[in-house]
Amino acid sequence: MNVGVAHSELNPNTTWLNSRGIWVTYILAVAAIHYIILSIPWFSVAVAWTLTNVIHNIIMYLAFHYVKGAPWQTGDQGKARYLTHWEQMDYGEHYTATKKFLTLVPIVLFLLASFYTKYDSQHFAVNAVALLAVLLPKLPYFHRKRLFGINEY
Repeated sequence: MNVGVAHSELNPNTTWLNSRGIWVTYILAVAAIHYIILSIPWFSVAVAWTLTNVIHNIIMYLAFHYVKGAPWQTGDQGKARYLTHWEQMDYGEHYTATKKFLTLVPIVLFLLASFYTKYDSQHFAVNAVALLAVLLPKLPYFHRKRLFGINEY
């Protein structure tokens, strides 16, 4: 029990992802980014989908897999400061509904980008690298592990 705080969560950094309506808001935000990119006249549909995929994956990687800690003091006595946001979500449990959703979105974006680029080899390579960069850190094998020591401390 936390005395003197307004919530009972040990780490409120991750509870917002389980709140009501966040999945719809997330999809609408991705769609808004895509429509903004698509509204730029010198971008083709293929480039717009590739940019949507890459921008989404860069933001997702930075927000969930690179930044560590919590923006406020947590009740876990500093354990969260060494964990990424993904590792803090759902108290480290794997394959929860939220984690499945956040794993599925980049895959669906990759499939959409590949389809709308007509499987062009250059776009496919860029989209595949972006997908792997955001999908590999989500695997349970990489939980609390740092590839090549990147972001270790």
